[in-house]
Amino acid sequence: QVQLLQSGGGLVQAGDSLRLSCAASDSTFSNYAMGWFRQAPGKEREFIAAITWSASNTYYTNSLKGRFTISRDNAKNMLFLQMNSLKPEDTAVYFCAASRATTVATMTDRRGYEYWGQGTQVTVSS
Repeated sequence: QVQLLQSGGGLVQAGDSLRLSCAASDSTFSNYAMGWFRQAPGKEREFIAAITWSASNTYYTNSLKGRFTISRDNAKNMLFLQMNSLKPEDTAVYFCAASRATTVATMTDRRGYEYWGQGTQVTVSS
């Protein structure tokens, strides 16, 4: 099984940037599609971005495309989310996740993911 350990969250001002990291437990990491999700209090966990095994394709929710960038380094078993121009509405707990999904529809749905990180809080003040 894949264990995912997250880091990089924190408290920032509106307009700032953050880089979230997700470290996988073993070298089978490269066999999984990876995704980022977030969940605010009282709301459903929502899809942010996904990346395929070889990083040849990436997918983003329309509302965040252009501000957030997903990337991975398979040699180091690492996943990243670069977040720029942060807004108060971005405040949430952010999760990384691993999936054996082979379709875009599955890769962009939380129900398609088998393994989840512990979550990290991102708070953006105005």
